[in-house]
Amino acid sequence: MFKQHYNVAIIGAGPGGYIAALKAAQMGAKVAMVEKGHLGGACLNNGCIPSKALLATAELMHTIGHAGDWGIRIGAEASFDWAEVQKRKDKVIASLRGGIKGLFAARGVVVFKGAAKLESTGGIVVTDQAGKADQLTADKTIIAVGSVPAEIPGWPSDPQRVCTSDEALHWPALPSRLLIVGGGVIGCEFACMMQPLGVEVTVVEMLPTLLPEMDAELGSALKAIFTMRKIRCFTDTKVQDLTVTGEEVRATLSNGESVVADKVLVAAGRHPATDGLGLQTMGLTTDKGFVRVNDQMETKVSGLYCVGDANGRCLLAHAASAQALVAVSNALGHPRTFDAPVPWAVYTFPEIAGVGLTQKQANEQHLPIAVGMFPLAHLGKAMASNHTEGFVKTIRHRQSDTLLGVHMMGHNATEVIAAAGAMLGQKASTVELAETIFAHPTMSEALKDSAEDALGMALHLPPRKLLKITAETK
Repeated sequence: MFKQHYNVAIIGAGPGGYIAALKAAQMGAKVAMVEKGHLGGACLNNGCIPSKALLATAELMHTIGHAGDWGIRIGAEASFDWAEVQKRKDKVIASLRGGIKGLFAARGVVVFKGAAKLESTGGIVVTDQAGKADQLTADKTIIAVGSVPAEIPGWPSDPQRVCTSDEALHWPALPSRLLIVGGGVIGCEFACMMQPLGVEVTVVEMLPTLLPEMDAELGSALKAIFTMRKIRCFTDTKVQDLTVTGEEVRATLSNGESVVADKVLVAAGRHPATDGLGLQTMGLTTDKGFVRVNDQMETKVSGLYCVGDANGRCLLAHAASAQALVAVSNALGHPRTFDAPVPWAVYTFPEIAGVGLTQKQANEQHLPIAVGMFPLAHLGKAMASNHTEGFVKTIRHRQSDTLLGVHMMGHNATEVIAAAGAMLGQKASTVELAETIFAHPTMSEALKDSAEDALGMALHLPPRKLLKITAETK
């Protein structure tokens, strides 16, 4: 065991941790990074990146299957090589891992390979797979350990049949029939990914709509699209019983239906990966495993910060990176708070994205709102490119005209939402969004049209009908 001292030590090299390390080093700190797995964390190795690589293949297959809509004739039936698809995905992952490693080397970040455990004295013990232990100390420590897929207690523990996204992204062969338990972001992306590759897909979601954390109209619209693609969707439904029988998995649903599948993907959320960190020795308790922090990303223990999934504020990779910048800034003596709006992105096709309050959230806060809606089917670029599915929905404060939220479904929605996020971040008014000049023809023009509709002044929609109400007199 040997002891080294650093200005900042970071536990976890995911999108929160590696950004924290690079920023701290950029600001002149001596930085240690502790990571027990691959650089890049869950996002790069078992989440964002591999899923998008596979989704890119699936979307291309979907597009080829509808090539006739563009006037293109494809003679023989298109096919794919799953082994080559996986090989391409692995190449992308390896390239990005190498990129992080190179950035660490360029910034002088020292990497310790192993599992970290915090000591009450302020030290960190790092134990590698061979059992060898190193010890280091730091002025400030940032926890960025991320999360792992949640499992359902009492269900069969057969990783060949009952899987999480960690296994599913690296399947050596595709199942013929797949049951997805959970209709959130992960479940919907996998459904969209698997169906064009010939997998028979069933999605079961216990809440009333798919994507229950997003605007309800997005989930309803996606369910309609999935149904047209022969993806079976059961919402407001629970899996009451799950049994592995030989080569099959049998599920009994609360609506009386039963489903037989080759594999089950459990997409029921994620759990913070804080077990084994030794938080209790630091005098720090967790909330269901989450390390609670303030707006400066500080825990209740002086000098200890936590960013990303592990603090439970927002389980998104880009939120982790943004929080990392805040934590590093505060750790190195430059006060800063985390208060920027965080966009959601779902990589189904069509894509789905949102930022700010949903209509339901605004109503729950009893805010006086006006809602604008613009269907992409009315948009020139959407029609020209044959991507007419979807809409943009704008929520505005009816009295102050503050832009409260923007939610959309459509081609490249995950890119377009950035403009709405920037406007919300600047606390712009809905009028300012409506008066912004967007290039023509683009999908982003729908943001402007939706904002105009929220103001009752849309030019590319028929005039709204006004109801005349007269009071009765006696």
